[in-house]
Amino acid sequence: MAGFKEFKLSLLLFSLLSNAANFGPWDQAIDDNKNLGMYPPTCKRIECPAFDVIEVGNGYEIRRYNSTVWASTSAILDISLVEATRTGFLQLFDYIQGKNNYKQQIEMTAPVITEVIPSDGPFCESSFMVSFYVPEKNQANPPPAKGLHVQRWKPTYMAVRQFGGFVTDMNVGEEAAALGASLAGTVWDAAIEKGHGVDITSTYIVAQYNSPFEYDDRVNEIWLPFDMEDELRAV
Repeated sequence: MAGFKEFKLSLLLFSLLSNAANFGPWDQAIDDNKNLGMYPPTCKRIECPAFDVIEVGNGYEIRRYNSTVWASTSAILDISLVEATRTGFLQLFDYIQGKNNYKQQIEMTAPVITEVIPSDGPFCESSFMVSFYVPEKNQANPPPAKGLHVQRWKPTYMAVRQFGGFVTDMNVGEEAAALGASLAGTVWDAAIEKGHGVDITSTYIVAQYNSPFEYDDRVNEIWLPFDMEDELRAV
C-alpha cells in the first residue's frame, strides 16, 4: 500500500501530464503490432484479470476473460471521459484505501476501466461508469461501500485494440473507430454486432493500465465485449 498517497497526489497533476508525448519501447511495439497477445508490463507488478488469447488479427485481438469481479461507480454524466474517469477513480481510490463498510484496505490492480455510452452530439453529456478490478483474494466477499456496486462478469469475449501515450477525449473515439474498422468482415463481426448494433462502437470500454505519473511504456486499450457462447451453441 506504500505509495498510494503519492499516487493520489499525482492525480492533481493529471491535467498537466495528460498532454505529455513521451513514449517508450512498449509504445513503439504497439505501433508495430508486435505486442499483441502479450500482457501489458504493469501486469508484472500488480494483479490483472487473466485472459486467453483466441486470435490476433490485423489491428485487433480477441480475448476470452474468465469470470471477473469489479467495483463500479454509478453512472457519471460528463462531456469529458478524462474528467469522468478522474471523478470515478477518486471514489475507487478512497474505496481501496479503506473507505468501505469493512474499513478494509485493498491492493491496487489494473486496469481501471471506463464504460462509455457516447452522447448523440458533441456538446452533450455522455454516460461513464468507472470500475476497479477486485483482486482475486477479495472476490468472494468484496467490501460494500456507499456509491459503489459490485459487478460479477460471466466469462466474456473481448475485441481489443491497444494504444500508447495518454488517454484523451479525442483519441479514444479515434481508437474505438479504428477497432471497429479492423473487425469489419471478420468472423467476429456478426457476434459483436449482435450485442452492439450496426454501430459496434456505440458503447465501448476504455482500459488504462498506468498511473498518471508514468510516462514510458503506457498501455491503454479499447474493449468491445461480446457473447460468443450463444454463437458457439448455435453451431
